[in-house]
Amino acid sequence: MLEVKKISGGYANIPVLKDVSFQVGDGELVGLIGLNGAGKSTTIKEIIGLLTPYQGEIFIDGETPRGQSEAYRKKIGFIPETPSLYEELTLKEHLEVVALAYDLEWELAFGEAEKLLKIFRLEEKLDWFPVHFSKGMKQKVMIVCALMVNPSLLIVDEPFLGLDPVAIKDLIDLINQQRSKGTSILMSTHVLDSAEKMCDRFVILHHGQVLADGTIEQLRKEFGQERASLNDIYLTLTQQEVD
Repeated sequence: MLEVKKISGGYANIPVLKDVSFQVGDGELVGLIGLNGAGKSTTIKEIIGLLTPYQGEIFIDGETPRGQSEAYRKKIGFIPETPSLYEELTLKEHLEVVALAYDLEWELAFGEAEKLLKIFRLEEKLDWFPVHFSKGMKQKVMIVCALMVNPSLLIVDEPFLGLDPVAIKDLIDLINQQRSKGTSILMSTHVLDSAEKMCDRFVILHHGQVLADGTIEQLRKEFGQERASLNDIYLTLTQQEVD
């Protein structure tokens, strides 16, 4: 379980988040939704430890990044919006680095990775360097690296960018498999039609604060739109911003 409790934070002298609180339960997929600049990326950076909150606490399965940083970080699998690979390392060497970072036994870790490589049709490219990969292939490598560690918390940031329709379906199937295993999943995306179908619940950020937190039915009630889609609610927020 992920618990974010009254987080305020941001960058040096640039506060972004204000008293943000929400939870992601075991086996739950929560969509992190908001306009550009709402604080989604900052929230993710606070959770994975790239930023330290000004105040508040973050817990994963009861552990915090303060004083338990190694155990805390090993619980996280992260699929970033933009793939980030080491140009001098082959695909196999990337997997080895992940196994070392998470203190995983190589044979078991590679066995897990192999299943994922086959799904994304990368099993014959272990000796390839990133320069030979398309953007979509790089994104698939990031997905494999995140899932091979069997995380307690999976964070996916705009996961569908650069993926072809077959890979999108494969990723959705894998996310659902993670849910069935009890993994907590936080997904930030602007593909709202897909998010509405996939997510159990939504956290809507606005100007660094939680504007709403609930299921699609609860959000419809919150915004007074009985049959609204998630996209309709998002557009309502956009219009408020323009006004």
